[in-house]
Amino acid sequence: MKNRLLLCVIVVLMVSISCSTNPFTGKNTLALVPNSEILPSAFAQYGTFLKENKVIVGTSDAARVVNVGTKIKNAAEKWLNANGYQGYLKDYQWEYHLVDNKEVNAWCMPGGKIVVYSGIMPITKDDAGLATVLGHEVSHALANHGQQRMSAGLLQQLGAVGVSAAVGGKSAETQQIAMTAYGATTEIGGMLPFSRSHESEADQIGLTLMAIAGYNPDQAVVFWSRMSAASSGNKPPEFMSTHPSDETRIANLKRLIPVAKAEALKFGVKFK
Repeated sequence: MKNRLLLCVIVVLMVSISCSTNPFTGKNTLALVPNSEILPSAFAQYGTFLKENKVIVGTSDAARVVNVGTKIKNAAEKWLNANGYQGYLKDYQWEYHLVDNKEVNAWCMPGGKIVVYSGIMPITKDDAGLATVLGHEVSHALANHGQQRMSAGLLQQLGAVGVSAAVGGKSAETQQIAMTAYGATTEIGGMLPFSRSHESEADQIGLTLMAIAGYNPDQAVVFWSRMSAASSGNKPPEFMSTHPSDETRIANLKRLIPVAKAEALKFGVKFK
């Protein structure tokens, strides 16, 4: 009993003192693992990835990735400076690379380390489509989603320790049932919704960034419609997925487009 109480106290203290407010979302977010630890590790992993994969250089698509990515980065800096967050990106080390891989994917590691797979380029079609992808991926880093996922994972592990302690005196079968139930409940009821919320946040922030960068946010819906068509097939129901359904994502984007355009107008960018 004392051990369980002590664990609860430790968790409460960790959560209460390890939160930070993110300028892009306005939310207090978990920060149990500091960026001073996350960024060096991310940079090292990125360097290893580039050494182990074929980086495409000297092509028009490679140049597009750098050009569009730089515009998205500049848009983020404009927004931060305009809203009183000068220096927020001081520890970021931006890099953009196109990698030879047929997978339809792109990602941005904490600290601005970006990779676009060649397999997604035909679906992006144009700079606006690529800006949709890069705006979304960069937004994951800007919103510190990696840090939040790591923090949530630590809390999930601590919870598992608590459950294990609570049923430690029970039969092996009871312990297994309790741990299985805990794992399923925290995954479906906690971690997966947490991940879907991050995807929606990245869509919202990315839409604003692409608009400030001069790309019509209406094209985000066009791109995600192409993505939906390209990835049609057996998909898990939304509550079992790390991502919102295509229908949910597109509906949210349509709702947010006027907000993104209004934000871009503050920087002198107009769309019809």
